[in-house]
Amino acid sequence: MIGRLSAGLSLVAASLMLAAHPAPAEPRSSPAEECAACHGLDGIARSADVPHLAAQNELYLYNQLLAFRSGKRPHKEMRYMARSISLAEAQALSAYFASLPR
Repeated sequence: MIGRLSAGLSLVAASLMLAAHPAPAEPRSSPAEECAACHGLDGIARSADVPHLAAQNELYLYNQLLAFRSGKRPHKEMRYMARSISLAEAQALSAYFASLPR
């Protein structure tokens, strides 16, 4: 009887821990995929009002991401996007888009 009670309490405790920390519903997509929605995976934007990122200077791209992130360069969507990436991701994205041909 005590063994069953102990097992039951363990099960309840585990259930409460899971309820307190639910797993994310979906994994986050890669930052490059998020950028591609507007700028294209190839860095060539499909819309005339969105800049091409392919073959841009890597340091320029990185600095612009930091400026969007801090609010120094105002743009509602880009501020939201830039704030959701780490500095390492910003570096990787800058290198990726700079390496693409125009």
